[in-house]
Amino acid sequence: MGDSGFRSMLLLVIVVLLPASVHSTVRKYTFNVVSTNTTRLCSSKSVVSINGKVPGPTLYAREGDNVLVRVHNHVPNNITIHWHGVRQLRTGWSDGPAYVTQCPIQSGKSFLYNFTLTGQRGTLLWHAHISWLRATVYGAIVILPKKNVPYPFPKPDGEKVIVLGEWWKADVESVVKQATTTGMPPNISDSHTINGDPGPVFGCSSSGYSLHVANGKTYLLRIVNAAVNDELFLKIAGHKLTVVETDAAYTKPFTTDTIFLGPGQTTNALLTADQTAGKYTIAVSPFMDTVVPVDNATAVGFLRYKGIQPFSPPHLTATPPINATAVTAAFAGGLRSLNSPNYPAAVPQTVDHSLLFAIGVGINPCPTCVNGTKTVANINNVSFVLPTVALLQAHYFKLQGIFTYDFPANPPSPYNYTGNPPANLQTTNGTKVYRLGFNDTVEVVLQGTSLIAPESHPIHLHGFNFFVVGKGLGNFDKGKDPSSFNLVDPVERNTMSVPTAGWTAIRFRADNPGVWFLHCHLEVHTTWGLKMAFVVENGKGPNESILPPPPDLPQC
Repeated sequence: MGDSGFRSMLLLVIVVLLPASVHSTVRKYTFNVVSTNTTRLCSSKSVVSINGKVPGPTLYAREGDNVLVRVHNHVPNNITIHWHGVRQLRTGWSDGPAYVTQCPIQSGKSFLYNFTLTGQRGTLLWHAHISWLRATVYGAIVILPKKNVPYPFPKPDGEKVIVLGEWWKADVESVVKQATTTGMPPNISDSHTINGDPGPVFGCSSSGYSLHVANGKTYLLRIVNAAVNDELFLKIAGHKLTVVETDAAYTKPFTTDTIFLGPGQTTNALLTADQTAGKYTIAVSPFMDTVVPVDNATAVGFLRYKGIQPFSPPHLTATPPINATAVTAAFAGGLRSLNSPNYPAAVPQTVDHSLLFAIGVGINPCPTCVNGTKTVANINNVSFVLPTVALLQAHYFKLQGIFTYDFPANPPSPYNYTGNPPANLQTTNGTKVYRLGFNDTVEVVLQGTSLIAPESHPIHLHGFNFFVVGKGLGNFDKGKDPSSFNLVDPVERNTMSVPTAGWTAIRFRADNPGVWFLHCHLEVHTTWGLKMAFVVENGKGPNESILPPPPDLPQC
């Protein structure tokens, strides 16, 4: 369908405003996408940013609020913004992944993202969702409880937002372009950052991020991993952290000295300043328990007690080994949903769709590439190809030839997923989706594979929270493993790491009509095709149907 035809159809659409409750508030933000000169690691470059800042502004709202974000694109790049983890109930047009729920906002254009925060409270993030622009276009979302609704844990004396990131000295879009041209993996980043600052680095002066505390006070740390390709550990010398929320869902209190976050994951944790007044190192280091190259730089910041001398020597902490699988497993294993009367864990006890998704990388022919081949990634042997018209538009307006409904529910050719790989590493390419009825219950077993190199995969599902009901190493055993599933209080998330050469089982209810992306949140793997989409059909009546598209929806 051409632009004129699509616009004509839009003119026929009645724009429905989001219903607002009596107690809801409209929160308005303006995001200007601009080029900003930056200096990190003694190296300067121009980056794409929001309002000239990296990280960009933190969005503050309460559960139930209507959020309006006007995005003006002042750079040559196309742009979209994804509100990572926001349920987007019936408002898929505002979800943000380019060519999935919207065409990108072109240079000189603007778009109003319009959504309501329903049934969520805690910390999430926003980031660009096109190419690798989320390397610099990202920030935090703070969702406070409704007014007069307390936290289900002791009220902290203060709150701090800590956003972790990754930094390349080179232009990141050039890094991606070079990798695409050569067929080789892209260059790894040069550092990690804490609120945009890599901290003290040999040969470069930087004071690093400072977390200021007062002795005896307790603080809620809202920790976000906005890195592009790295799963990260966070430790604070001499201090324990008590996790009380992950991915905007409350958890049973869980005390640890190490936080583990995959890209896109968030964790709220209580920290009590109960040590001798001083300066304590905050260390952020990567996790990689296989042979894949990774940025092994540690970002450093400092927790500073009130009243200490400016140049006090810091208390140091030892970071976990880069391959500390046991630390990641202990952290994931300690997380449980709060499952209280006010915040129940609505885990589907039965499933309508039982899916097995084998995820990994492969090799496809590429005559123009350096070795005549290129590295790709896939789910069930399908390397997903984004269309040139957004999938949600195609679904809503019943456009033909954009996608097919034949995404496989199981690997087409089963094999020993975590054993010796098959001889043929080639994948198929396609724009295939899996169709769900409204309110269907779904179980997806995400099965890691040993193709090329086994690796931990943080998988993100748009439009839903899911429950992590099981996890294990090796191949999933359909006859045995479900007997150990936690169907009572499993942790509720929107992004979950599938262990290296292992599996993770998730369950969710398809109560949100629209088109919803599922992909690895390592941007390199998304680029290579480790992604797919669910189409959730409308239910009965307008309250179970996706809202019409907004009149300013960008055109391709």
